[in-house]
Amino acid sequence: MAQVFNTPSKVIITCNKRLASYLEDEVKNLGFKPVRTFPTGVELKVSINECIRLNLNLRCASQVLYSLKEFKADTPDELYQKITGIEWEKLIDFSGFFAVTSNVDNPTITTPLFANLKVKDAIADRIKSIHKIRPNSGADYSKTVVHLYWKNDRAEIFLDTSGETLAKHSYRKIPGKAPMLEALASGTIYATKWDRKSHFVNPMCGSGTLAIEAALIATNRSPGLFRMNYGFMHIMGYDEEVFFAERRRLKDQVIKKIDFKIVASDISEDAVDISRKNAKTAGVDSLIDFQVCDFAETEVPEGNGAIMFNPEYGERLGVHTKLEVTYKRIGDFMKQSCKGYHGYIFTGNPDLAKKIGLRASRRIEFYNGKLDCRLLEYELYAGSKEK
Repeated sequence: MAQVFNTPSKVIITCNKRLASYLEDEVKNLGFKPVRTFPTGVELKVSINECIRLNLNLRCASQVLYSLKEFKADTPDELYQKITGIEWEKLIDFSGFFAVTSNVDNPTITTPLFANLKVKDAIADRIKSIHKIRPNSGADYSKTVVHLYWKNDRAEIFLDTSGETLAKHSYRKIPGKAPMLEALASGTIYATKWDRKSHFVNPMCGSGTLAIEAALIATNRSPGLFRMNYGFMHIMGYDEEVFFAERRRLKDQVIKKIDFKIVASDISEDAVDISRKNAKTAGVDSLIDFQVCDFAETEVPEGNGAIMFNPEYGERLGVHTKLEVTYKRIGDFMKQSCKGYHGYIFTGNPDLAKKIGLRASRRIEFYNGKLDCRLLEYELYAGSKEK
């Protein structure tokens, strides 16, 4: 079992809905061949040492799950029996700590917590029968994490090589108000026509996630540079040299200088202050031009690039008059001040989107949490568009 670091097995990389196509591209760009892509992830066949590489590089992923065993189980007792048959003593240190997560849809289970408990008992009982000591377990994902997938009579048990989610990129120490998840921010940037060589402007920047992710993507800074703890580090047989070699590779590939501008502005001094601090943690504060101003006063650099808004979209029902005015002003600003750019607005409110007053050339589907959203794309022509 300790051979998992060098033995290829089925690996499921999960992501939020509608990010799978961007995740698939990331996986291919790392030189891996996906077996299949589905709405919430990508399947591969790789070893845990290769999972180390995936964990450190992927921006759109949530967890990297390495399959240990697939089996049939109708009841919790059957589940327990099958899981006891796995050589956990070769994977989890008896003096260590492990957590269990699950995705369960089985008629005999009313709460996933009960399924988790069955898995915990099976693992702990197996290790205790060999070492006479029961390892500790709980809901802390900073050590070994085991994941159960159980649908009807089909069950599969995984080692979660990520531990804490990869969807947060570890540089955002101060989240700010209603922040966009980093994995989603990366996905929306990948969806644009921004070429990473021209300007990137983010008015109404909030806690700065879009501008920071743009700077990280443009300079090839991987999320693995900001994180020093993963699930794979707590599996027996882990060789830290593999991790450090990959980290050195990440450091070597960083592009130090850029010859275009990344601009982040917000009317709130607090928001810009938070953005600046988050950018500093990410090591890109010197690459972003921060401005405290109304979005319509944002300095848009000469030339071309992408301008991206993530305005409020008033999820709660009620009057949106104030937001309607804002959306109309965003449309006017893009039309008048951003000629030659690709314009983008991320919103979860189709009614407000109509107030922009421009025709979208693409409507790209995303979810923000459970909210159905669109990234609207606008071609902001420099001259009058030739008919």
